[in-house]
Amino acid sequence: MKNHNQLINNIIGQLNGIKKMLESDKDCFDVLTQIKAAKSALNSFSNKFLQENFIKCLDQCSSDKSEKEELCKKFFTQITN
Repeated sequence: MKNHNQLINNIIGQLNGIKKMLESDKDCFDVLTQIKAAKSALNSFSNKFLQENFIKCLDQCSSDKSEKEELCKKFFTQITN
């Protein structure tokens, strides 16, 4: 399994590829396909990071249980919309 740095480097590589495609006026649908792939890779990375660090992130935000519950509700509302 890839580590965080490898995943981020892959995403950066995809974004650089998109930039080059735009600079060389590549086909619109090819560019959109690569954008979709980069978006998917970023979503996968964020999910992996969240799974590995959720409690740690939450603990850094607040020590109040009700405040943590509210943060969770806000966060999950954001990621599902």
